[in-house]
Amino acid sequence: CFPAVELDPHYIRALLRRAELYEKTEKLDEALEDYKAVLEKDPSIHQAREACMVSLSLSKEKKPPHMDHLQICKLKDLGNLVLRPFGLSTDNFQVKQDSSTGSYSINFVQNPNNNR
Repeated sequence: CFPAVELDPHYIRALLRRAELYEKTEKLDEALEDYKAVLEKDPSIHQAREACMVSLSLSKEKKPPHMDHLQICKLKDLGNLVLRPFGLSTDNFQVKQDSSTGSYSINFVQNPNNNR
């Protein structure tokens, strides 16, 4: 399929193009894996960060509220991968549900270890 990636798995441009192809053919899991690989090699690639964040938000929408622990850990790992270049982690964000409406609000926490 993509001989450039097979010859050089660190070739970022080829990984991005393959991820785009996977997206267009609705192979979203494969696309996400390529975007993660790109971020591990170069966290400054905006396209990969954006794709991972979109995937993260779509995963939250599709999953039922009783997600198992492993799925939550995987989502947190993905979020941390995207946030790490900015000196942040998923611990910097608090999610609270409004019991009357069921909607969620997300708050930024500067020093998450001081607020526990």
